[in-house]
Amino acid sequence: MSYVEKSLVPGETLLYETRHHWMVLIGPVLLGFIFGVLAGGVVIEAAAAKSGKGVAAGASSGGIEAMVIFAVFLLVVCIVMVAYGIAKRNATEMAVTNKRVLIKTGLGSRRTLDLMLSRVESIGVEETVFGRMLGYGSVVVRGTGGTPEPFLMIAHPQEFRRAVQEQTGLERTGAN
Repeated sequence: MSYVEKSLVPGETLLYETRHHWMVLIGPVLLGFIFGVLAGGVVIEAAAAKSGKGVAAGASSGGIEAMVIFAVFLLVVCIVMVAYGIAKRNATEMAVTNKRVLIKTGLGSRRTLDLMLSRVESIGVEETVFGRMLGYGSVVVRGTGGTPEPFLMIAHPQEFRRAVQEQTGLERTGAN
């Protein structure tokens, strides 16, 4: 069960939910790919050394074993990097309910923002050209009398803002 679902109070309805855009995975996947290619290269070199060819030709069986162990280490680093990226992406939740805006970020340490819709002063969206093409941007939520709370690389930031604006408009007109 997600943080947002656990945080709902009686009579509260989840209207819109989003999280980090898949673009946040580019760095971890790219680094994981590099470590994976390095691991593959070490395995190929170990196989070549075992057959008496390649740069490490004539290496002892202990040297070949060390190369294989190093390749396994690189592969583990590759998997850990990609898994960390996925976990970090999934650790961010942003939602709009009929009563408030909820935002949770963080893996080990957690940062949350629960803002009643009546207290939302403004919500801004910052998108680069590339972000507009791919559907991501930064959302900046400001509560009355509060400091701006920026949340980066959010999927579909305009839809999130629209959901907040629709609910704040309904609340202020008394339709909620």
